Parts: sequence; C-alpha cells; structure tokens
Amino acid sequence: MKSTLRKVQFALLSGVLAVAGSAAVMTSSASADSMAQLNGTQLVANMGAGWNLGNALEANANGIPSETAWGNPVVTQAFIDRVKAAGFKTIRIPVSYLGNIGAAPNYTINSAWLNRIQEIVDYAYGRGLYVLINMHGDGYKTVTGSWLICDSSNQTTIKDKYQKVWQQIATRFQTYSERLILESMNEEFDGQYGNPTQPCYSNINAYNQIFVDTVRRTGGNNASRWLLIPGWNTNIDYTVGNYGFALPTDQYRSSSVPANEQRLMISVHYYDPWDFAGEENGTITQWGPAATTPARKSTWGQQDFMDTQLKKTRDTFVSRGYPVFVGEYGSVDKTSADSTNNRYRADYARTLVSTAKKYGAATAYWDNGYNGAYGFGLFNRSSATVTQQGIIDAIMSAVGGGTPTTPPTTTPPTTPPPTTPPPTTPPPSNGRSCSASYTVTGSWQGGFQAEVRVTAGSSAISGWTVTWTFANGQQVTQSWSATVTTSGSTVTARNVGYNGAISAGGSTTFGFLGSSSGVNAVPSLSCTAS
Repeated sequence: MKSTLRKVQFALLSGVLAVAGSAAVMTSSASADSMAQLNGTQLVANMGAGWNLGNALEANANGIPSETAWGNPVVTQAFIDRVKAAGFKTIRIPVSYLGNIGAAPNYTINSAWLNRIQEIVDYAYGRGLYVLINMHGDGYKTVTGSWLICDSSNQTTIKDKYQKVWQQIATRFQTYSERLILESMNEEFDGQYGNPTQPCYSNINAYNQIFVDTVRRTGGNNASRWLLIPGWNTNIDYTVGNYGFALPTDQYRSSSVPANEQRLMISVHYYDPWDFAGEENGTITQWGPAATTPARKSTWGQQDFMDTQLKKTRDTFVSRGYPVFVGEYGSVDKTSADSTNNRYRADYARTLVSTAKKYGAATAYWDNGYNGAYGFGLFNRSSATVTQQGIIDAIMSAVGGGTPTTPPTTTPPTTPPPTTPPPTTPPPSNGRSCSASYTVTGSWQGGFQAEVRVTAGSSAISGWTVTWTFANGQQVTQSWSATVTTSGSTVTARNVGYNGAISAGGSTTFGFLGSSSGVNAVPSLSCTAS
C-alpha cells in the first residue's frame, strides 16, 4: 500500500509473504506432504476468498520484527480458526526479516523468528487453508533496517543476501504441499510514485529471477510449487504495460509439471480510487452506482475502471496460463464521517472479488487488524470475533458466484403476497412470527440497491423466510446476508447461519442489488418464522 497509509493508528499497511506449513515438518526428517499438481484455473478456484494477516509478522520495532510492535495481539490458533469459520480459504501472511538476518557471509535468519513464522503458518495450513508468505518490509525505505532497495548502488551484496535468505525459507518449507505459496517480495519500487525507473526495474526483475531459481533448487515440493511474482509496486499498469516487467524463466522446475502449464502466478494490488479506498479523511466516503451523494463519490475509479484494470491482467497473463493474485485490496472505515460508508465498502469488496473471479484472478482482502477510523479490520483479533460481517458477506457472495439461480425446492406463491404486514398467513402454532420491511437505499439508471429488515414478533425465532413478488420486472442480481432464490418474478430470501436467531422484538437486515428497467415500486413482503 501507499506509504501515506502505512501507519493507520499504530499499524503500517503492508503487502504479503506467504508460506504454509504444519508443525509436523519442524524437522528436516519429516516426510513431505503429498503435492497435487494444479493448473492455474484449479488453483484459483481452490484458493477461494483470501484474507491478509496484516500488521503482524511484518511489524517491527527499530528494525527488529515483532508481531505485537504495531498494536496487534499475538496471533493464536483460535483467531485463525475464526477467520476460517468466516469462510476464508486462503490466508496471506506478510513477513519482515530485517534485523533478524545475521551478518555476511551466511546471513542466517534468527531461528526463533523462523520457528514463529512456521508456527503461525501451521495454524492455517493445519486447518486445510492455502497460505502465502513473502518478504514484506525489507524493501521499504521508510523502515529502519530495510535493505532490499532496488536503486541502491550495492546490488551485489543485496542479491547475495536475498538469495541466502530465501534459500533458508524455502528449505524450511520444502515439504509442504501445494497449499503453500511463496511470494518473492511486496510492493517493491524506488519510492517515487511516478513511472518506473531504470536500473531499478531491472533489479526487481533480477530479484524475482533469483527467488525462482533459489526456491526451485532447494528441491522437494518446491520444484513444482506455485510461486508468486510481483512487478513494480504491484501496480497493474506498470506490470502489464511496456514499463520493463520481465517474467522469470523457470529452468529448474520439476519435469513432472506438464510442459504446457506454468507454476508462476502474478501478484498485483488494488486500491483505486485512492481517495475512497485509502485516503485518511472523510471527504470521499461512497463508491459505485448505488452512491447517493455525488459530492462524496470519487470522480474516477468506479466499476468500469475496475473492470478495465482487471481485464488487462487476464489478457496479459491469465490467457497465457499465469494466474493473477490480487494480494491486497480493501477500503478504510470512514463511518465517522458518513454513517453509510460500510455499505459502499461492501459494494467495493463485492465488485472487486466478482470482477477478479470473472477474469481468472484470486483475491485477498487487506486487514491491518485495526477497527475504527481509517482501519481495515474485519475482525477483533483479541476476542476472535467478527467486526464487519457485511463486508465479509459481500466477499463470500462474490467469490461464491453471487445469488443462486436455482428455484427453491418448494413451490413459490403464484400470486403476490399481501400488500400490508403482518402476513395474512397465520403464525406457526408455536407462536413464532416475524414481519419484514423493504427500503430502496439507492438507485441509478437500470439498477438499484435495497435493504430488507426482518423483525421478530413477541417470541424469539430461530429462522426466517421473506417472500415477495416484483410487479414491474425487477430482478435481484446480487445479495448478501441472506440466501436468495428467484422463480419468475417471485423472490424468496432465507436467513444464513449467523442471522437466523432473533430475540423477541429484535431485528436483522439483508440487502441486494437489482436491475430495473421501469417503475421500481416497493413490493409487499411476507415473512414466515421458525
């Protein structure tokens, strides 16, 4: 991420390194995990929704890595289990080495630090997740002790150190299966946000080549492992365009990999438009076609721009067998300036993930562990609880393909439901009942966004189903916080696992995007409780 946002309260925003492992391979004598030979399409599908353990293992104090240095708690198995339970299948773990690298000529990594990296990798890997690790803060000029500097005059020493550090990391994880992915570095550039410069870009290409050769030559599963390669500052334009990026050769790859397949993937990040996604003020708080206040919406970087950018990665790399990984994306919390901001943050995440999926790319949301003004947090890491369920729901609905189109198993009503709540059908004999209200929260040419509030009656309920019939040809195109099915003009929405139980008189909400070509009248709703 941009350096202006690296310190969100006590946290630097950072990119990622990912290594996956299990405690069973803490010694070199452990047997290798079986390696599935996945092509790019299979890999992206298996990775599913990704999430970043940001501001933890890349945090440092005066150049010495420390996972609590930027205010986050020690990472626990319970917290990683909560991330998995939320639906994420991939965890990217940014890692800095910095002062934990010893002196020349061996550049030995502090063993306690490497053991701790492996321990946290194992928290996720041992639960069946995909894991990525990288070399994260070692290339930031603003970090004390950084050394992977592409415009330094001392490239011979830098490249020797880089090679020996990666040799140690790769050797430690050589027995891990394909669910471990290694990323060579994070957001590497000369520190100026203009066009790439030389020889800096050539040195970045050289680092990538050293990384691939070094990892492959350590053998074991590393010979056929997927490796993640970034271009200049992980910027899409500077990676796909004619600015100097060069794919590494892969001459030491295992002969077991089919000749017509790749084992390299491309790393990019996405935070456009920056005034919405990352700028630490309350000016631009809305994004997308559902935005209701033009002055709060950026003048660029909307859905069409996002589509164009991600299509470039498909045309340049995915079409040639190199999958793309959007290793960081997200937007900061600006609800202190605009109470509706989280709605647009969810829209942004949903659109990014669905667009990336359309173009063959996997994604990982950037979470710096901070909840509050200008934070990216989706979880409270201390209590292992969710703080932004709406954004998580948006991510899961997008990576899962959006609203199901399969008709419900029961025959839906063929006539419109009652025009006024409560439902005309009597409540269940157990006395449980509910009502539902419908609000259009945004509209634009050809589309709209709506929210439905479900309220329990005088008794607590354990589940709910809301039904309505559109009278003017509207269609639901994407939903969150409910399982929505359609049959003709009739829509049925059922609770998901976390919002079915509602106390007496309590309520919950779900939302959706829809298409509309004419009058967008508000339908009448029927609610049934269980």
